[in-house]
Amino acid sequence: MKHVKALGIKFLVISVVLYSVLGILNQASLGDIFLISVLVTGVAYVLGDLLILKNFGNLMASLADFALSFFAVWLLTAGLIQEEFSISISLFAAFLIACSEAVFHVYMQRKVLDVDEDAGFSNAYLERLSTEFAEENPDSDVIRLNKKKDNED
Repeated sequence: MKHVKALGIKFLVISVVLYSVLGILNQASLGDIFLISVLVTGVAYVLGDLLILKNFGNLMASLADFALSFFAVWLLTAGLIQEEFSISISLFAAFLIACSEAVFHVYMQRKVLDVDEDAGFSNAYLERLSTEFAEENPDSDVIRLNKKKDNED
């Protein structure tokens, strides 16, 4: 059930981005936008979210989603809509999708994949970042001037 909810959220986000970009700039039909959204969502969920995100983290998954979204939107708009400026429009759509995917990946890691927040860091790395505590001796921090010794010298 967690995967169905995640797929629904991902589809909704990609559909809104593609409708905003392709519907306004390209004047694409709703059927074309729906088909492109379904294909991009399915492929990006399997490759980007289940494989790359789980093994390599949010940054690599977002970069992979950018590349995948660009090529998928570019090829599908070239085939379905046949617009001359589809490369620049596809880059813009892929950028917006990748930005929204970075937020979606946090949801995926916490709610769907149950990945620890410290995933990707070894214990040795975390130990180097730990803070040491010690007791302070207040007397050692004070510099005392001995007026008798100063007068004798």
